[in-house]
Amino acid sequence: MLWDFDITRTLGLMVRTWPFIVTRIIVYFAITLAYMLAVGGGSGVGYGIGNIFGDADAPTSFALWGGVVGFGVVSGIVYWIREWILYMVKAAHIAVLVHLVEGRDIPGGRSQIDYGQSIVRERFAEANVLFALDQLVKGALRAITGLIGGIAMILPIPGLDALARFINAVITMSLTFVDEIVLGLIVRTNAENPFETAKNGVILYGQNARLMVKNAIWLTLIIWVLSIAVYIVMLAPAGALVWLYPGQSGGFAFLAAFLFAWAVKAALIEPFAIAALMSVYFKAIEGQTPDPVWNQRLSDASKQFRELGAKAVSWARGGVRAGVPL
Repeated sequence: MLWDFDITRTLGLMVRTWPFIVTRIIVYFAITLAYMLAVGGGSGVGYGIGNIFGDADAPTSFALWGGVVGFGVVSGIVYWIREWILYMVKAAHIAVLVHLVEGRDIPGGRSQIDYGQSIVRERFAEANVLFALDQLVKGALRAITGLIGGIAMILPIPGLDALARFINAVITMSLTFVDEIVLGLIVRTNAENPFETAKNGVILYGQNARLMVKNAIWLTLIIWVLSIAVYIVMLAPAGALVWLYPGQSGGFAFLAAFLFAWAVKAALIEPFAIAALMSVYFKAIEGQTPDPVWNQRLSDASKQFRELGAKAVSWARGGVRAGVPL
C-alpha cells in the first residue's frame, strides 16, 4: 500500500463533522468573496480615477493598482483574524475529529461546534496562547526535514541533486498541516500543559518520521492534484467571462478561479488530509515515549523547539496563565 490511511473511513469522519465543514465553507468562501469584491471594487475605483486625472493609459494603470490595494486590504484583515480562525474553526474541528478517531461519541448539529469550541477553550484559555504554540510547533517541525536527511531517507540515489531538492521541497510543504496533528495530540491526552505535550508530540513525530513523511507527502500530492483540478474546472467560467468581457476582465477572472480553488482546498480538502494523517500518527505513537536522543537533536537544531521547552516550564509554574508574555 502506498499510504497507511483509510480513505473511506476518513471520508466518513468528514461527513460526521458536517457542521464544521459547513462552517469552514462559509468562512473561506466569505473570504474569497471579500477578495473578489475588494479587487473588483478597487480596480473600478482606480479606473475611474485614471479617467479623471490621467492620460489615455492611466485608467489601466490605476485599475491595476486599485486591485492591488484591494487585495492588500483584505489580506491584512485575514492576517488579523487568523488567530480567531485557528482558535474557533480549525482547532475546534480538530478536537471533534480526535474524538471520532478515538471512537468517542460526539453531539450532532450546531451543538457539535459548541462542543469542539468548549474543548479548545478548556485546553487553551486564550486564542493567542494557541496561536503562539502553533507557530512554535511549525518552526520545530521544519527542523525535522534536515535531521532525517530529507530525500536521502527515501531515495538514496547519488547524482540526483535537482530531484532531491524538489522532493525535499515537497517534504517541507507536507509539514504545513502536521502542526494541527500535534494540536490533536493535546486534545487526545487531555493535556494540562499544552506546551509540554506539543514538545513531546514533535519528538514523537521525529521518531516516526519515515512513516509520517511518506503519508504526508502522499496527502500533499492529493491536496494539490485536487486543488489544481478545481482550478481547471473554474477556468471554464473564467474563460467565458473573458470572452464576454474582453480586456481587463481577464486577470480578474483567473484570480477568481484561483481564489475559488483556494477556498475549496481550505474548506474541504485540508480537513480530509488532517483527519487521515491524524489516524496514522495516533496509531504510530501508540505505546511510545519521547526519545531523549531526539529531544537533544531537536534542541540543538531548532530555536522554536527550545522555546517550546521554555514555555512548558513557564506553564507548569503558572507563568503563562498568569499573563507572562508569550
